[in-house]
Amino acid sequence: MSFIPSLFTVLNLFCGFMSIVNASNGQIDQASLFIIYAGLFDVLDGFVARFTGTSSKFGVELDSLADVVSFGAAPSFILYAAFFHYNNGFGIAIASLIMIFAALRLARFNTQLVGFDKNSFSGVPAPIAAVTISSFFLFYFNRNFSAYTSEIFVYILAILLPLLMLSKFRYDTTPKISGRAIKAHPVKYIIIFVAAVLIAITKGEGFFAFCLFYLSTGILRGIFNMLKKMFGRKKITGKEAEENLKLKSPN
Repeated sequence: MSFIPSLFTVLNLFCGFMSIVNASNGQIDQASLFIIYAGLFDVLDGFVARFTGTSSKFGVELDSLADVVSFGAAPSFILYAAFFHYNNGFGIAIASLIMIFAALRLARFNTQLVGFDKNSFSGVPAPIAAVTISSFFLFYFNRNFSAYTSEIFVYILAILLPLLMLSKFRYDTTPKISGRAIKAHPVKYIIIFVAAVLIAITKGEGFFAFCLFYLSTGILRGIFNMLKKMFGRKKITGKEAEENLKLKSPN
């Protein structure tokens, strides 16, 4: 039973490799699809590990190694093969940011694994960043977007996503499917259900919009918390200040 989650992780890794192979042959759509397949296997290996009670340190390390390939190297190579190969050395540097920052984020995640808050992530998860890029190239790059708009989005995604992966913005984890979890977080499940319906109706085009929505939640939450700290502090009156001094005095 302990081998089953690792099997899904290996399939995740294989999909990352197939994404790179297809991107090297100029088949960007197929390369992008394999990243989405890798994301599905990444979700399944965690679900199976929890369901069978076979989580292990080996599985965690293997998962991180697979994620560096599927959600780091593969989307970076898609960026390079589809767009940045025109820019020579500069293009290689920009395209590599996703891979480098994904590796840094996963290393940070592993070092903080014991006792971390399971309800949220610090920074955008690498799979979300990779799926954002793949869904963009599948449905919007030079299609729903003009060439000029596509170019702007490529630069924004290539620079912003790496920064968000190492940011301190808090992002919700994927909630477990159970009656207790649904009662505890009904809004999350409603959003997931609506997103699934919209993605199905739009034949996948809504995937990119949902990714942008998820990315915005952490940014908006961070801005809100910052403003709350700035303007939410209580003003201490002269009497309260005097009482605080008395409490702090040794006598």
